[in-house]
Amino acid sequence: MTEAVADRLLAWYDQNGRHDLPWHHDRNAYRVWVSEIMLQQTQVTTVIPYFQAFMERFPDVEALANAPVDDVLSHWSGLGYYARARNLHRAAKQVMEEHGGKFPADQAQLESLTGIGRSTAAAILAQAFQQKATILDGNVKRVLARYHAVPGWPGKTSVLNRLWECAEQHTPDQRIRDYTQAIMDLGAMVCTRTKPDCPYCPLRADCEANANNEQHLYPGSKPKKTKPEKTTWMVILENKNGEILLERRPSSGIWGGLWSLPELDPAYGPEELQDACEQAFGFDCGQPDLVEGFRHTFSHYHLHIQPARLNVANATRVADNGDQQWIHRDKALTLGLPAPIRTLLNRSQEPT
Repeated sequence: MTEAVADRLLAWYDQNGRHDLPWHHDRNAYRVWVSEIMLQQTQVTTVIPYFQAFMERFPDVEALANAPVDDVLSHWSGLGYYARARNLHRAAKQVMEEHGGKFPADQAQLESLTGIGRSTAAAILAQAFQQKATILDGNVKRVLARYHAVPGWPGKTSVLNRLWECAEQHTPDQRIRDYTQAIMDLGAMVCTRTKPDCPYCPLRADCEANANNEQHLYPGSKPKKTKPEKTTWMVILENKNGEILLERRPSSGIWGGLWSLPELDPAYGPEELQDACEQAFGFDCGQPDLVEGFRHTFSHYHLHIQPARLNVANATRVADNGDQQWIHRDKALTLGLPAPIRTLLNRSQEPT
């Protein structure tokens, strides 16, 4: 009889797994939670410096709950999927207000917190509280889809339910913290999306995908849809004090809650941009200086951004408010900005 999946994974993990990631130290529920949210759709190597900086600024759930959301977003800038940061902030407040500042050691109560789903709640239980709980993140889905040859895209309910059954089947009663890390590590290090290193996999002996040389078929791909193309003007408006105008984006939608540059209807031609700015913001603008445009891809569409710089003569006519502020370029770069906007401000030359 083939040795149990959990036993083989644990033996492999003891010799080959990752034991010294930043969130492995002082492994409490708060640190596990933040790391799990950061690791959603993001590589470990990308997450590490963000996690370290985040922990330095927000060392515990109370510090995070009491921080301004702008501060939280600024420490998330560049990680993408900014709803994760807003949800972290909301959930931290929930933990303080509803649970006395302590994370509940209960699956349902954890799932009631903003942004925490079934797998993340289980990871917190297993990693922080060492309770038996079943995880199913992207790496685990790939391992189990190949091991059991589960066809179809995991985003489909029937496929996902089958993978949950497989995950629960293999979750052991002992060493639950190590097991959850082991199966995640296997997916990240060996059972990778492309070119899996099957000869070094502890599950190769009875992996159905490996037996049929069909690793590339599992997990099934998401049905492809053509992404629409959108275009916008982004204007860098600068006053005589060297300050630029930033606007806070709505809390929902792309870059929700982040500070960004004002946008104008792409239907305006370059020769109409000066008048459009004056009409939209109510002050005198100089002639626009076009900056090299670029294309940014979101999960659902492509956005073509055409930036333009304009000097502003009477900035005092535009008062600061909660969602619109004049701020010096250097200070602006410390705010929560979308990565493309940060890059644009960094590379754009000072107007003459």
